Amino acid sequence: MKRVLLFLATNLAVMIVLGITASLLGVNKFLTANGLNLGALLAFAALMGFGGAFISLWMSKPMAKWSTGARVIDSPSTSTEFWLVQTVERLAQRAGVAMPEVAIYEGEPNAFATGATRNSSLVAVSTGLLQNMSRDEVEAVLAHEVAHVANGDMVTLTLIQGVVNTFVVFLSRVVGYLVDSFLRRGDQESSGPGIGYMVTTIVCDIVFGILASIIVAYFSRQREFRADRGAAQLMGNPQPMVSALRRLGGLHTEPLPQNMASSGIAGGPAWMALFASHPPIESRIRALQS
Repeated sequence: MKRVLLFLATNLAVMIVLGITASLLGVNKFLTANGLNLGALLAFAALMGFGGAFISLWMSKPMAKWSTGARVIDSPSTSTEFWLVQTVERLAQRAGVAMPEVAIYEGEPNAFATGATRNSSLVAVSTGLLQNMSRDEVEAVLAHEVAHVANGDMVTLTLIQGVVNTFVVFLSRVVGYLVDSFLRRGDQESSGPGIGYMVTTIVCDIVFGILASIIVAYFSRQREFRADRGAAQLMGNPQPMVSALRRLGGLHTEPLPQNMASSGIAGGPAWMALFASHPPIESRIRALQS
């Protein structure tokens, strides 16, 4: 898939690291001689699920800068940079959020916003976007990204990801235990989890993780509709956002790096609609016009 959020990729990596660390430290004591301790397993699953999600959230802004090579505009040196900073500042004031960092990166038309909180965010635009859109269209895109910040979309997605992560970890280990118990029925000599538990848990982590990504992708699509609507409100008129989306639909847009592609306003087509982090541009335009 082309649209995988930086947050989702780092979340998975952190969950793996946390799981290995928990095993080495022996804190995953939910398997007992009498079977599964469901309370301990749920606590372990929540630690893994929300731990990975919130660490990923905390890492989102520096990872975004690193992934795209975005250059933060500390001291504007050109008329375009002055305009970008002033426009984001004006939009942020209207939205009631702290001034985000503003950055430019080299690439095809796209833009993104990220950050751990509404008052510690980053808004970045590509050189391709600046070169292929009018000022009104670029301002609409900036308003869309500021709306993401004002809506607290990164925190919302973190909480959703934490919940689905928890269920993935919990259900995978319950199924792993049941399969292992079935395969080892009548075996009175062995103790502890067997190979059936380990293999089943890994397979279930993958399968349930894919199903969970469908849930996260659904909420991601809904936040795009909300950000489009927020941009129209910040601009006082939906037409600039409609024009910006139409222009994007006619441009050759290139997704952001794979680990954060769904942060962008534009991205490549998903191989299945259920996994798409963004709705089709035509649907977004219809929603704005209605």
